[in-house]
Amino acid sequence: MTESKPTARRTAETDESRPGAARPGRPRSERAEKAILDATVDLLAEESGVDGVSMEAVAARAGVAKTTIYRRWPNKEALIVDALGALKGPLPELPGTGVRDDLLTLARYMSVERGLKASRCFWNVVGGAEKYPELYERYRQDVMLPRREVYLDVLRRGVERGEVRRDVDVNVAVAMLVGAFAYHKPPDPLPDGFGEQLVDTILRGISTD
Repeated sequence: MTESKPTARRTAETDESRPGAARPGRPRSERAEKAILDATVDLLAEESGVDGVSMEAVAARAGVAKTTIYRRWPNKEALIVDALGALKGPLPELPGTGVRDDLLTLARYMSVERGLKASRCFWNVVGGAEKYPELYERYRQDVMLPRREVYLDVLRRGVERGEVRRDVDVNVAVAMLVGAFAYHKPPDPLPDGFGEQLVDTILRGISTD
């Protein structure tokens, strides 16, 4: 008598345990991770902000088991940081043809990236910095500072090429650039051509021309 094969359980956990199994489309583990990150962002963007994000709430909204979340993230702070990092995504490739071109590329991207959901998440984390200092510090270290280094590198290259004055404090210049976007808190719209005006205004003060 032929022994019948056990029926495979249709869960994210089952597919993840079969790394060589063929799967149509996106692997189930990747779909589960995306659903978890999307659910975290949705919850974080709501009025309750960080307080509204819990492993239980994320699991319910993403349609996964809590154990699926805990296998990837030890706590909600780590989950929120990864979700925000995925929401922002990588910065665009810079043309490298000059400090103005590079700064304009970054400024235009920041203008587009400033979507309502992304901005609400950012402000909810910043607004909760006093209550959740470890979360804010992790977000600053893992998301904000690496992106800030990209802006700093643009200005440092500008100094090396003689486009930016050597006496300029590049940290202050980056704070002016990024801070100008933060000044316009959503849902306030950015003025037309804001990125170009901002870059040209800053360059008038720091360039060698």
